[in-house]
Amino acid sequence: MARGEEPLHRSLIRDTTPYLCYILLVVALGPLLFGFHLAELNAPQDVITCVKKSTHSAALHPKLPQCISMNTDQFAVVSSMYTLGGLLGALAAGPLCNKYGRLLTMQLTTIFSVIGPVFESSAPSIGLLAFGRVLSGVASGSAVVVVPIYISEVAPPKEKGLFGALTQIMVNMGIVIAQVLGYFLSRDSLWRFILAVAGGIGIFQLLALSLVPESPKWLAEHRNPQHARHVLRKMRGRKADLDEEVKAWNIDSSREDIAEEESLLSAPPGSHPGPNPDAASDTVGIFSAFMNPSYRPALVAVVAVMIAQQLTGINSIVMYSVSLLSALLPTKAALLTVAVSALNLVMTTLCAPLSDKIGRKTCILLSIAGMGTSSILLAIGIGEGVKILAAIATLLFVASFAVGLGPVPFILANELVGPEAVGATQSWALAANWIATFVVSQFFPILNKAMGERGRIYYVFAGLALVLGAFITWWVPETKGKSGADEVWGRKEARQRVE
Repeated sequence: MARGEEPLHRSLIRDTTPYLCYILLVVALGPLLFGFHLAELNAPQDVITCVKKSTHSAALHPKLPQCISMNTDQFAVVSSMYTLGGLLGALAAGPLCNKYGRLLTMQLTTIFSVIGPVFESSAPSIGLLAFGRVLSGVASGSAVVVVPIYISEVAPPKEKGLFGALTQIMVNMGIVIAQVLGYFLSRDSLWRFILAVAGGIGIFQLLALSLVPESPKWLAEHRNPQHARHVLRKMRGRKADLDEEVKAWNIDSSREDIAEEESLLSAPPGSHPGPNPDAASDTVGIFSAFMNPSYRPALVAVVAVMIAQQLTGINSIVMYSVSLLSALLPTKAALLTVAVSALNLVMTTLCAPLSDKIGRKTCILLSIAGMGTSSILLAIGIGEGVKILAAIATLLFVASFAVGLGPVPFILANELVGPEAVGATQSWALAANWIATFVVSQFFPILNKAMGERGRIYYVFAGLALVLGAFITWWVPETKGKSGADEVWGRKEARQRVE
């Protein structure tokens, strides 16, 4: 640590108020539900599809069947409907959160988080179960676009990477909760309770969001900058120095009414003055961001990192670890799935401060290198029948993901473009992520079977890790310690020379 540099734990304690903790935990329930829905059908699959059917247990409701008879292909369709909904939600969320605000978009998202599980848990047929999955997917797709933007905008500047990891931590938390519930409740009609839990979490979040304010950075761009400072003051506390953070917004915020700001601290969190046309800036749409050469490098960068997050193979472990590990410990496959997910959660939490210490890009490259190496070891372990090697490689694979590719991609969009384009950029990034997730989840079993089911497919993942790692090394800039997109891409100096 350099002389005069404050230790991370001290700055974290100083910058984190109870109100900020409340805000972060409430908004992060969106990513938690994303992870929950991703894993909710894993453990109870055989019970839902009538493969395991009890003849002595009554249904939870007379009009609801104990299970829904479907074959493997039909179940795959039901599962993939979540991906379709996620893609729709991701594409819609960016423009919405730019135009109407982060808070309103999260509130609309949470309505889908409640309605989707209602259809899922009460579905009497394949069609309604699939429809509920689509609605839940819309909520999750929107949440993983808006929430990382919001967290990045309200997190203390020196700990943006640490707080940015909260998105992936909560995704992993949702996966663990779903799999623990599945481990204990995958019998009779209790699978419906697993699906209903997500609706209960959605209701709680919808109510709790009433005490969450709009992002001060968005308010500064679209409303009265003085009110944005007032909201930031409530988040940081009365003694915090806001000047440097407000200056980074690049908004002309007069300090004439700071005394008035302090007197407004008791105002309701959601209240704010009407739009200020002079402070508002034009937002950039999805297609405009792609066509504009000044935003295109950032768009390519975040899309590449999001694709790398999936095409290095993490969901082959998260979604198919039961079948992969069943040959090692046939009677403990479900428990091993919970253990692998728990390891992912623990490692993501432990590695959260890394991106603030060694940099975002360094974490991503270390993650890709670790996953590529683990893929080779896993291929050898499965192919040669070395059970202990396959087990260790699986754990190293998940741990490597947690170092960088898990948490970092969600915070990059807000650091690579200005606030006017962050929603559109994040939508492109998450759309690419959902498409890549669909590719892995649908084609991994097919390719694995075509290649002899001896782990050879992990050589493919290792090759993809090499290619994607090389591209990211060449294209993606480091964002740690940079004040904004202009500094990241080296445009600030050029602009000053022109002026």
